[in-house]
Amino acid sequence: MTAGDASAAAAAAAAAASVAGTGAPAGESVGAGASRGSAFPAPSLRDVLPVDQTSGTFVGRVWDPARGVPVPVAYRGTGLWDVSHLAGTSATLMERSALAEDLAQVYATAPTWSIDEVRLPAQLAAGEDPARPTAPTLLAPVDLQVLKACGVTFAGSMIERLIEERAQGDPARAQRIREEMQAAVGVDLGAVVPGSAEAAAVKEQLLALGWWSQYLEVGLGPDPEVFTKGPVLSAVGTGDAIGIPAFSAWNNPEPELTLVVTAEGRIAGVTLGNDVNLRDVEGRSALLLGMAKDNNRSTALGPVIRVFDEGFTLEDARTVSIELTVEGAPEAAGGDGYVLTGLNTCGSLSRTFESLVEAALGRHHQYPDGCVILTGTLFAPTEDRGVPGEGFTHAPGDRVTIENPLLGRLVNAVGRTEELAPWTYGTRALFADLTRVGLRA
Repeated sequence: MTAGDASAAAAAAAAAASVAGTGAPAGESVGAGASRGSAFPAPSLRDVLPVDQTSGTFVGRVWDPARGVPVPVAYRGTGLWDVSHLAGTSATLMERSALAEDLAQVYATAPTWSIDEVRLPAQLAAGEDPARPTAPTLLAPVDLQVLKACGVTFAGSMIERLIEERAQGDPARAQRIREEMQAAVGVDLGAVVPGSAEAAAVKEQLLALGWWSQYLEVGLGPDPEVFTKGPVLSAVGTGDAIGIPAFSAWNNPEPELTLVVTAEGRIAGVTLGNDVNLRDVEGRSALLLGMAKDNNRSTALGPVIRVFDEGFTLEDARTVSIELTVEGAPEAAGGDGYVLTGLNTCGSLSRTFESLVEAALGRHHQYPDGCVILTGTLFAPTEDRGVPGEGFTHAPGDRVTIENPLLGRLVNAVGRTEELAPWTYGTRALFADLTRVGLRA
């Protein structure tokens, strides 16, 4: 990205008043002058990391300006350690079978940076090259892992997908259809196990009532919905901007626990994720899933990966609850002051983590660099934001916070995708930088 591009992006952000954390190419690149044009103060690393977790094992990625390369880091308490001597990428680091033990030795040494020395994208200075910031800056915690996601993994989300489809992307029709659906179902779908005889019976009942949908198959059938959410290196991290394309008028965040999976299918850790969703686009046709899900800045991950160890295991991850808060810009700043809260409880998942991994990765499909899997969400906003009956949708300038005390806070401002700086730092740039400094991916 040229300096002119960065300046143009920053100017667009300030003019739009729609972004806290804008001016940043999605993925590796980070925001320039991110707090300008925002109604909210830029968060700091101390605001988003689980600083009270002094015994956990955490992995992230930081842009190291001294070498001009993104490096994997270990995090604990108030310190971050450059661990590029163990692996040059997050993908390779997560493959280590005894990663928690390896990092325990790292934690016994002096940290490379304190958390007060590392910035978030929202804190970059005006005019700073967002692709190569001048200070250590936190990035999304994954790099070469493929971004996968699951849908309709909760009964509630299945109903909302049915509603989107029957409303054909029109939010004004959604409430009436929602009431009809709730009256027609007559059973607790949350207690129905997908693929079971009971699930098949419920599916037949809905079909008999004229509620046919492909969402019934993935919600109640034996196979989950698993799709590619975005290209390698396209995720943004905490403190950066997420984008809503101009062609969408009905959209929402999706707070999700995200599995970090090795090439052999082992779930090595978890992080927080936002599977940004364009409800109107997917509601027009399920064949538009790519258009609804895969856009610049449509995947946010972070702040860090919590690696499984003796103090936090896969069983602990199954009980995680994730809180969501969406804040509209204050009225004094030209916003509506709207506040939306939600909760995603992993214990309510209709499918196990293992079944989602098996559907994505196995003899039928390999991921040599591993993958991450966003596991779906229970959260589906239905309350009206403006026009009665049209439900919730994002407004430029919203701040989205997805959090859990054991995992940290994923904080992103919402802007128009077309007004945010483009994604420029891809696989070729990463490998060129790694080669230049003598690191192996």
